[in-house]
Amino acid sequence: MFQLSEIFIYPIKSLGGIPMPEARVQLRGLQYDRRWMLTDADGIFVTQREFPEMALLGTAIEPPFLKVFRKNNPQQHILIPLEPDTAGMTKKQVQVWSQRCASRQYESDINGWFSDVLGANLFLQYMPDTTRRATDGRYAPKGQYVSFADGFPYLLIGQASLDALNARLAAPVPMDRFRPNFVFTGGTAFAEDEWAQFSVGELQFACAKPCARCPIPTINQQTATRSAEPLRTLSQFRRSGHKVLFGQNVVCLNVFSAENTLLRRGETLIPVPKTQQ
Repeated sequence: MFQLSEIFIYPIKSLGGIPMPEARVQLRGLQYDRRWMLTDADGIFVTQREFPEMALLGTAIEPPFLKVFRKNNPQQHILIPLEPDTAGMTKKQVQVWSQRCASRQYESDINGWFSDVLGANLFLQYMPDTTRRATDGRYAPKGQYVSFADGFPYLLIGQASLDALNARLAAPVPMDRFRPNFVFTGGTAFAEDEWAQFSVGELQFACAKPCARCPIPTINQQTATRSAEPLRTLSQFRRSGHKVLFGQNVVCLNVFSAENTLLRRGETLIPVPKTQQ
């Protein structure tokens, strides 16, 4: 039996994630997942690739606020409304990889906090409900949307897959290196590679494409230090062409009819293998 063992959201792109006992499935992904993002003055997104110190900023949902804090000094924090008044915010065009989309930019006090903490001139952006950023139509059905995540609403990884990687490493790494939304138990290592679809209750998901890993998994999420692992070891047995693959990018096929459905940790996953399609 396959079981949904962990659910994570990452409210601000590339900052710390939050383990959730349950989460709502919405049009762009899980509620609050990557609805915020830091950019430079030109609206270009920034991540731990440029600023590994972003790993040292944790997040917490404390209604009516999103709390952002230093992991090593939680007393140093800022509170951001979970439901901002977008009418009073600056309209901005921002860029995530090759895509541009509309955002709302926060004012100087919030931007100043992030700029001071990370030592660069940065701006916090929010994706309003009116923005429609499409997923890659080469892999996902037409009409699928995504937040400020790299390309797809969800990332799925099997616990057995991480266990298989850690068995090859001198120093095991935690799941937070890979920033999944869904972790499942059951089955063999990399079972998710063979899934075309899976369901959780009434929710139906499709595995759009394998996730090609960037350097972020080499950054320790507690210290912001870099190393060669785990990508060096992954590249020895998970390379496809010039890419190193780990996890599956996922979309929700019935999101429009099942929007705001709750996913709960511990629910059963029912996969549909590619061979049965």
